[in-house]
Amino acid sequence: MNSDKFSAAIRLFDEANRQDPNREDWEGVSHPKELLYAERMSEGLKKFAPNTSEALQLTVRCQHICRWEIPRDSYEMNRTGYLMWRQNLKKFHAKKASQILQSTGYDSETIDKVAFLLQKKQLKHHPETQILEDVICLVFLEFYFDAFSEKYTDEKLIDVLQKTWKKMSKRGHEAALKLPLSNNALRLVKAALGL
Repeated sequence: MNSDKFSAAIRLFDEANRQDPNREDWEGVSHPKELLYAERMSEGLKKFAPNTSEALQLTVRCQHICRWEIPRDSYEMNRTGYLMWRQNLKKFHAKKASQILQSTGYDSETIDKVAFLLQKKQLKHHPETQILEDVICLVFLEFYFDAFSEKYTDEKLIDVLQKTWKKMSKRGHEAALKLPLSNNALRLVKAALGL
């Protein structure tokens, strides 16, 4: 790993995400939402798969880079709108990340690999795309599911959990069941899995 290039890229990713106007309180401190998410993703990767490639380490740090620039409500509030928003976000994140990686001197092979991973290509077939998806799901379950669950019915949440579970690997499932979930989250996970 080229530590100077890597550190410079992480610093620039974080500087970009520090501009997020949305805030999240965590342990009594207010953070830019996407910067906190990026830090959680890096920590999640370290715990789940510590010996991964430099490209994957870069990818988890910029997976939501500048996400607030394309708000969800700029698309129709239905399933079609949601899927279009998600697809466009992936391309947007890949473009932003590629520009930053280029500016720090990364070669085209690394830049292409990060863009490939950010677009979640070959999920279930490419090992690093799968690790990325597992970490995304684990971070969601550990840090975001409780707030998310306040907005929806149990039926909807069980459906979301079942879809999340399908995207994960067996190893991801094992890690998810060891997370420090709230009683409510654990109840819903068990219902989703028929446990």
